[in-house]
Amino acid sequence: MRPAYLEIHDDIKAAIDQGQWKIGQRLPSERDLATHYQVSRMTLRQAITLLVEEGVLERRVGSGTFIASTRVQEKMRGTTSFTEIIQSQGKVPSSQLISYRRTLPSQQEVDCLGIAKEDNIIRMERVRYADDLPVVYEIASIPEKFIKDLPKEQVTSHFFQSLEEKGYRIGKSSQTISAKLVGDPIAHYLKLPKGQAVLALTQLSYLEDGQAFEYVKSQYAADRFEFYFEN
Repeated sequence: MRPAYLEIHDDIKAAIDQGQWKIGQRLPSERDLATHYQVSRMTLRQAITLLVEEGVLERRVGSGTFIASTRVQEKMRGTTSFTEIIQSQGKVPSSQLISYRRTLPSQQEVDCLGIAKEDNIIRMERVRYADDLPVVYEIASIPEKFIKDLPKEQVTSHFFQSLEEKGYRIGKSSQTISAKLVGDPIAHYLKLPKGQAVLALTQLSYLEDGQAFEYVKSQYAADRFEFYFEN
């Protein structure tokens, strides 16, 4: 059975897409929505937070939560590593590792990666560069079972290649893109003014057999990177 907050997430998103709630309209309070869905406020807040991260909703301090005035969600084809993208454009990729640790997953990581709460993950935080210019800040979560015998240097520098060398076959991915304003410390990492627009990307990547092997939340410097879509 899917977690309740994901069901609520889908229901709210469908209501917006069907025009039941209009762009710019204020949502009912979390208390009222929790009562409507017959869940705790914590569960309701998980759904709202995910919709905010996706750019479907926006929180306004002191005012409440509103249907976002602008949002874009398109399907990008294929699963390609950042390293491959940068190299294909004739640039040199590199990374600055901020943190790398073995830890238990959050509930969101459990749900997205299809793992148990007691399954360890590797969570790494890093800034990625093209020709020494910072392009993206990301937090990647990887089930430990895929990389437990790989040196940290291989995971942080060419993770996809290392998986394929172990015999895994990379499959599809799902992505969600939204716009947001960058705050500290990410603005510092990307060398951007605080409050400048960035592209927030959430990506879940799968092997060909359907296993999710990486969950990544990224923020791209909007003036240094663009996405395009194929129909």
